[in-house]
Amino acid sequence: MEKLERPNIFEINLLYLILGLLLLFGGYFVQSKEIYSGMLITEFIIILLPNISYLKFKGYSIKDVLRFNKISLKQIAFIILIIVFAYPIAVFLNFIAMTILGNFTDASPTSVPIPTSNGEFLLGLFVIAAAPGICEEIMFRGTMMLGYDKMGYKKSIIITSILFGIFHFNAMNLLAPIFLGMILGLLVHKTNSILSTMLAHFLNNAIALSIGFFLTKYMNNLQFISIIPEISEQMEILLSFIFFGSLALVSTVIIIFLFKHMPESEPKELIYELELDRDILEINNGFNSIKYVPLLIVFIIFIFMNFIILI
Repeated sequence: MEKLERPNIFEINLLYLILGLLLLFGGYFVQSKEIYSGMLITEFIIILLPNISYLKFKGYSIKDVLRFNKISLKQIAFIILIIVFAYPIAVFLNFIAMTILGNFTDASPTSVPIPTSNGEFLLGLFVIAAAPGICEEIMFRGTMMLGYDKMGYKKSIIITSILFGIFHFNAMNLLAPIFLGMILGLLVHKTNSILSTMLAHFLNNAIALSIGFFLTKYMNNLQFISIIPEISEQMEILLSFIFFGSLALVSTVIIIFLFKHMPESEPKELIYELELDRDILEINNGFNSIKYVPLLIVFIIFIFMNFIILI
């Protein structure tokens, strides 16, 4: 019989640690052999399979825990608009991180492979956009977010967003995933459906992939680039900051407006009530500290990896 309750925080933190280690030692290895097949193995075998296995082993309701609920066409329209306007903000945040950390290292953030043909572009839409949209959302906006909901949805969104950013294990690509995680967390809260965040995650990655593909494909046709006068690096950074910052500011205002007017779905309260008393007792008894040891280990690994890059 399936239990209508939430995943345990210690267990999902331990799962986070295990999958983080598998990603570092297994995911990067298979991706170094062949990027597309390696990314599929990473997403479906290293990330998705353990999450589904954990939920099934514990007897949780997959549909309720992962919130596989319908979303309306109107909600889909809002999701598309929100992600379109969220993208410039994510770019601006990564620009800030790269500008600051670029003073200490020549390393660059890990980038997705840019397709060089239409066939590769279609393959990329599945491997780079759809696969992470499915697998990573099941982990972060599914298993982990619902486990942390006992602290309140706002704290749950913030915590899982930070964990989502750290899971990329790249300081230069930290702020944008954290921001995206918050957008996705708000979407799943608004719609009570992981389908909304799967769509949003797919769109975000698809936008990045499309921009890279079309810029690369048509760069040779942009003849005017050759006549742009040379400017200093400092001036280039300043102009970029003003440009991306302005886009981010306007986009922020629009996103706030969209979230305020987005149709909201009623959440199912039953899965929140069964464990409430036990959770309150654990918090009052100070049992929380040991729950976060797995996260501390991941944080140390993240800091160590990026410290090596910086020196």
